[in-house]
Amino acid sequence: MRAQLVMTPQLAGAVFDDALRDRLRGVAEVDVDRVVSDPRELDPAELAAVDVLITGWGAAPIDERLLAAMPALRAIVHWGGGVGFISPAVGARGVAVSTGREANAVPVAEWTVAMLVLAAKDAFWMSRRYATERRALDREELMPRSGLFRTVIGLVGASSVGRLVIDRLRSYDVDVLLYDPFVTPEDAAAMGVELLGDLGALAARASLLSLHAPETPATAGMVSRSVLASLPDGATLVNTARGALVDQDALIDELRAGRLRAILDVTDPDVLPPEHPLHELPNVFLTPHLAGSTGYELHRLGESAVAEVERFARGIPFAHPIEP
Repeated sequence: MRAQLVMTPQLAGAVFDDALRDRLRGVAEVDVDRVVSDPRELDPAELAAVDVLITGWGAAPIDERLLAAMPALRAIVHWGGGVGFISPAVGARGVAVSTGREANAVPVAEWTVAMLVLAAKDAFWMSRRYATERRALDREELMPRSGLFRTVIGLVGASSVGRLVIDRLRSYDVDVLLYDPFVTPEDAAAMGVELLGDLGALAARASLLSLHAPETPATAGMVSRSVLASLPDGATLVNTARGALVDQDALIDELRAGRLRAILDVTDPDVLPPEHPLHELPNVFLTPHLAGSTGYELHRLGESAVAEVERFARGIPFAHPIEP
């Protein structure tokens, strides 16, 4: 079985350590030091002989023209989450596809829970006040509604990340509401959450609103001006999903009025222009898309991908298949 690594070349070493490279060599004919971002960089004869593509961030689109040049291709193992770069023609030809979405969901869920805990404790905003005033601060006077105990947390989307967040919140004394039109009441009951069919009604009850829905035409702008207006005074919006889910202009209006707070790991666009108001507003905690896998966490993505290649080599179905 011949395999080829396709991703931004500089990422290969961060994702696949020596042990993972040895495991790849153990099940496939692969040059782990030869990494390309586009399979078309290979000699046509080499390209035609590849059975498995191991892809990652920065991989070029895999379209029908590339498929025609790869008659031996039987599988694509992607260590990233999204597979939008893979044409539906791949599935139509019977090529199996695996994704690292589940592995990448872990650090996003961990980040989300950390942000929810810190937001409930007013940590970001009190830190800024402490740095500015540099004096003793009366917590009981200034933070009468802080803390996580019996807080109502609203989650939008029972995605891979959303379900992990739900699972981790079970150890906290909180009430979890869920909005997801694809979740049944039975599934919600099994997860231990209260399912609501109206996002505005969920927002009206939530002190913390965390987004975990995918970006689709149906979800773009779903956290609308009216949904934001439904949130109680002092509520915090946490977004680790996609910036386009939120009516950003409406959010800025609420933030400028001082009514809401926001913890944003994603925005629209994802890299804001230098003069954008979200950089300056004191009730925003803004990070440059850090929630997903970074540093040591990239090895989890590599581990997941190598395990999938090993399964494929043994004739076992992927643990994390996906339809492109």
